[in-house]
Amino acid sequence: MPTTATSLIAAARELSAAVDTLDFAPAASHVYNPLDYAWAPHEAYLARYGATPKRVVFLGMNPGPFGMAQCGVPFGEIALVRDWLGIEAAVGKPARENPKKPVEGFACTRSEVSGRRLWGLFRERFGTAEAFAAEHFVANWCPLAFFDQGRNLTPDKLPAAQVAPLNAACDAHLRRVVEILQPEWLIGVGGFAETRAREALAGMNVRIGRILHPSPASPAANRDWSGTATRQLHELGVWR
Repeated sequence: MPTTATSLIAAARELSAAVDTLDFAPAASHVYNPLDYAWAPHEAYLARYGATPKRVVFLGMNPGPFGMAQCGVPFGEIALVRDWLGIEAAVGKPARENPKKPVEGFACTRSEVSGRRLWGLFRERFGTAEAFAAEHFVANWCPLAFFDQGRNLTPDKLPAAQVAPLNAACDAHLRRVVEILQPEWLIGVGGFAETRAREALAGMNVRIGRILHPSPASPAANRDWSGTATRQLHELGVWR
C-alpha cells in the first residue's frame, strides 16, 4: 500500500509530464516547470509534509517568479523554506531560461512577498512547521510559471484555447491530491484558486472556501493581510 507522500510524489510526476506536452506560444515567451528543474526540493517538501492525511489544504494559483519558480515549494519564499520548513536542495535550470527572470535556486535574494505573508502567518500561529503540517498542507493548482518577456503571466491571462488542456491536467491533479489527503477543507488562496477548486472538485466530499490572496498587487492585502486571512478562516470555521 503506497503511503500518502509516495502517492503525492507519483501524482506530481504525472502532472509534470502532462503539462510538459502543452504549448503556450505565442502568449508566453517562456514557461518554467519547477517540477522538472526544481524537483529535488519539491519531492523533499512532499515527502516531509505530505506524509499524512490533512484536515485543510490551501490552494494557490501557480508558482511566483521568486517563490516556487526558484525553490520548488508552493508560495516558497526562500528564507522560510530553508529556515522554517527546513528544505534546501539542488535546483537546476529551466529548459529555456528567461534572461529577465533567471532561476538562481536557493541563492535567489528576491523575496516572494505572497509566500512571506502566507508561510509567515502559519509560522506565527503554529510555531513549528511540523505543528502546522499535522493538519495543513499547501499546494498549487498549476505547477507552471508563465512569462511574457519580463512580465509574469498568470494562467487566467492565457488564451482560452490554451487554457482548456491546462485546466484538464491541473483539475485532474487537484482531484488526485484531495483523494490522497482526504481534507475536510480546501481553501483557495484568492478567487481564481477557489473557482478552479469548485469546478474540479464538484461532487467530492470536501468543503471549499477562500481567503484573500496575499499578493502585494492587492491594496487590501497590504492592509493587515494576516489579520484579514485569520478572520476569514475563523468565520468559515476552519480555525477556532
